[in-house]
Amino acid sequence: MTAELNFGRIFRFWSPLLGTWLLMAIDGPLLTAIIARMVDAELNLAAYGVAFSFALVAEAPIIMLMSASTALASNPLAYRRLRSFTHLLNLLITLGLVLILLPGPYTLLMETLIGLSPEIATRTHWALLALLPWPAAIGWRRFYQGLLIRSNQTRKVALATVFRLRGMSGCAFALFSYSALQGALLGGIALSCGVVAELLASYLLSRQAVREVLTAPQQGEVLSFSQLWRYYLPLALTPFITLGVHPLVIFFLGKGRFPLESLAVMPVLGSLTFIFRAIGLSFQEVAIALLGPDLCGYRPIRNFAYGLALCASGILLLIALTPLASLWLQQVAGLNSELTRFSRLPLILMALLPAGSVLVSFQRGLLMGGRMTRPVSTATMVEAAVIFGILSLLLLYSSLSGALCAALAYVVGRLMAILWMVYPCRLVLRRQSVVPVDNCFVSDPKDKVICR
Repeated sequence: MTAELNFGRIFRFWSPLLGTWLLMAIDGPLLTAIIARMVDAELNLAAYGVAFSFALVAEAPIIMLMSASTALASNPLAYRRLRSFTHLLNLLITLGLVLILLPGPYTLLMETLIGLSPEIATRTHWALLALLPWPAAIGWRRFYQGLLIRSNQTRKVALATVFRLRGMSGCAFALFSYSALQGALLGGIALSCGVVAELLASYLLSRQAVREVLTAPQQGEVLSFSQLWRYYLPLALTPFITLGVHPLVIFFLGKGRFPLESLAVMPVLGSLTFIFRAIGLSFQEVAIALLGPDLCGYRPIRNFAYGLALCASGILLLIALTPLASLWLQQVAGLNSELTRFSRLPLILMALLPAGSVLVSFQRGLLMGGRMTRPVSTATMVEAAVIFGILSLLLLYSSLSGALCAALAYVVGRLMAILWMVYPCRLVLRRQSVVPVDNCFVSDPKDKVICR
């Protein structure tokens, strides 16, 4: 099957996963638009934003379950062991969220440490209670979606996300029209309804994939629970580190030059670049699934990633360097002409980020397929440290705006993460005894060709 791997097949495999990410990007804007039209909009938007931030933190340890399922669930015993691991991980995360919501810890965290007013803290509490099913539902649906990806059924992954969007939007509009719930609580209920609907759809759609795994020969590597923890812990840490970077950048923006303008434009630039970064974010499981156990698909996947990186950043750079930037920033995002001019140079720099996302996803897929996950988290640590260092130096010793400093820090940080993973990726290739020769791969330079 690897010998037939070409750009067309890779594109057909990947495009539904891209659609999944783009559909998920609709959740936030849709719910905030509804909450903004309800009573006490400012209080509820603030409470919803805090609750959603905590939900993302709770979600972080299980985000990589889809990649783990794609990489590891190769036989009946491996499937059952990873399923038990998913049970335990979801239970621990849900219990942790329950402990935070107890009156004592919650008041200490939200009102004393974070400094929320009682009105916002109360609304946030109700929203988080509604979001209790969120982490476990996401953990299970990512587990089942990994099985779908592994069995070459990526269209079903996108179909399950359609159920999520329909469930979330239907619940939100029904509550908005026929109930008197507070906006923050409405948002929490709608998000939970959406992910539960996606979980049920993923479970039903993955039954064939589960049967295929359970009837597969009992061969290949099966990790013990201790090996699973060692494999998965670096993956769980990676989203935590990534999520921690954004509050850090916000802090620096408030201390830099033109703080108000920088804080105003960065969310707009972030939402635009995310559309193109989704191209890379959706590519990680593609690399894991199509590289193959012997990495025979390395060359076509690598070349596709290079082309994808050029297209993603090339299109965003085209927007940034033409009048299309003003059209988006002013007509769509609603920035005034002064903020639009202020945003142009940071946007040009941030146009490099989508290419970085594609390359990082390719490297992570190669490392996860090669059972070497520690460099994934250490590269993210390096990226965060570089962002922190560059922001500190530029804000102390340069006259650049905060937004421009942040754009430079993001780009250089991502470049350092890519460079950090180059050597571990080479080690994986050497360990698999795969040596690239022209358009072929051979198990040894003097051995026979194993694929073309």
